[in-house]
Amino acid sequence: MTYTVTIQKKALKDIKKAPDRIQRKFDLLVEDLEASGLVQSTWPNFSLLGKFSYHCHLDHHWVACWRHEKETILIEVYYAGSRENAPY
Repeated sequence: MTYTVTIQKKALKDIKKAPDRIQRKFDLLVEDLEASGLVQSTWPNFSLLGKFSYHCHLDHHWVACWRHEKETILIEVYYAGSRENAPY
């Protein structure tokens, strides 16, 4: 099953401020989300944030957060940026 991943404009804006290697990791995460869905247990510090929200670390200072609607194949990345400003 292939999932549809959307990225909020603010997340895109914030990830563009990240170093190139972090941007490449973010692209790989989005590819993994599209291919295998919400649970990305191979990514560092992957965890459940809420009933339908997840996060992982792209490295020590950068994180990505995503959520989905129950029983759909839609995933929304709502945050990608510094760990210090993460919405959790």
